[in-house]
Amino acid sequence: MDGRDLQARLATGASVMMPGVWDALSARLAARAGFEVVFVSGYAVSGAMLGLPDTGYLGQVEMADVARRVTAAVPDTLVVVDADTGYGNARNAARTVELWEAAGAAGLFLEDQVWPKRCGHMAGKQVVDREDWLAKLRSVLDHRTHAFVTARTDARGPLGLDEAITRARMARDLGVDAIFVEAPESVPELEAIAAAVTDCVLVANMVETGKTPLLTAGELRDLGFTLVVSPLTALFAAVAAMQRALEILHTDGSLRNDLDLLVAFDEFTDIVDLERHQAMDETYRIQPS
Repeated sequence: MDGRDLQARLATGASVMMPGVWDALSARLAARAGFEVVFVSGYAVSGAMLGLPDTGYLGQVEMADVARRVTAAVPDTLVVVDADTGYGNARNAARTVELWEAAGAAGLFLEDQVWPKRCGHMAGKQVVDREDWLAKLRSVLDHRTHAFVTARTDARGPLGLDEAITRARMARDLGVDAIFVEAPESVPELEAIAAAVTDCVLVANMVETGKTPLLTAGELRDLGFTLVVSPLTALFAAVAAMQRALEILHTDGSLRNDLDLLVAFDEFTDIVDLERHQAMDETYRIQPS
């Protein structure tokens, strides 16, 4: 399972939706829900693992470790991993794609922000010169063996849509597998991107309460966007649920009257595949002599 499998799915013209995950458990839940591709979101990993905002705290090796755990947890699922800006120059970007592939990732996103970067839907973003980003993309393409490479530009915010489209075209011409213009602010902007950047898979990023209008995968496909990432849906839902449960626990001292807010004990053990591990114990149990 690698980037070539993702290319094959997209070549059919079908939409591919990737929910954001941040650890092995969230990846298992996404796979159980029926998703065949997941996205390891830097925003989600930074928030869940470090308790910090997506403003450049997360490192290359930390993300590679998360990617390794996620791919091991869902071996039949394609895993695309956020690579931020490549964690340095073109040489560092080459190491990033090598680490991601070694971790089992099927693909990566590489963006053009100034480091330390920030979430694409935050204000105050800055981007590097075109040539800097394109050099890192060339390096990634030269050093990959199978990774599906998505070129992400954040130029829409600081420099305007026309510059973002220009960068997208330049990245497409390098031979990347997909183009991602981050944070368009209306359906007409999405239409303009699709009309201007042809002959390449287009990515749409659906962030609830973010800058881009929320559309369904079908609506986005009609606009020309077939690779759809929903990076924060599960994270925001989990945080809301945990906040509610903890507030009740703090106030009432128990959730005995609110068990509908919780997954059952046996259901959770099924999610983490307890039965398989117990069977292993039986297989290798030492018999008394």
